Amino acid sequence: MTLYIVDDHQLFREGLRFLLSDWDFISEIHEAESGEAFLKMTDETKEAIVLMDIELSGINGIETTEKCLQQHPDWKIIALSMYGNENYYSGMIDAGASGFLLKNSKLEDVKKAISDVAEGNNYFSPEILSGIIQNINKKKNGPKNSKLTEREIEVLFNICKGLSNQEIAEVLNVSKRTIDKHRENILLKTQSSNTAQMVVYAIKNKIFEV
Repeated sequence: MTLYIVDDHQLFREGLRFLLSDWDFISEIHEAESGEAFLKMTDETKEAIVLMDIELSGINGIETTEKCLQQHPDWKIIALSMYGNENYYSGMIDAGASGFLLKNSKLEDVKKAISDVAEGNNYFSPEILSGIIQNINKKKNGPKNSKLTEREIEVLFNICKGLSNQEIAEVLNVSKRTIDKHRENILLKTQSSNTAQMVVYAIKNKIFEV
């Protein structure tokens, strides 16, 4: 797998490259200091994972991600974030990011993020997922073409807010078995396997907003 590190801090790029350079899963590592520089480097690579700083100087990580995935829809992009970037999350999800990683994450978390997105899954640092869940808001008028029923959207909202099936059952005044079935249907319809993927689906399809 080819890896790109796109960040405007040279010390951060070089440090991350050094830490990941002995990982057998990665065959090549390239660095770019800006979105513009990165987009000029992408033509020859068939498949890649990109660690993308959200707050790049010049064109930011959201716009860079959009342009990259227009050219290479199969590439996987992991957004690099610091605390306080919550307003960028929905933009990066809309742009097509597959994961979110804090810049001060441990090396094993970075490797897990890369492995997870390479396998087609989403990855969120627990702190980032928690921040998104805390700020998620239900849209007053959901999309008319949603695959989900009104009740399933209600259940999904509570799942994304971090409630357990039992807690949702109590909130909606139904049995836990009913919520279990709704959750099963939601996972099937959204092709999700965990809460993180459901959050991505909900924001990307404009069911909820952050």
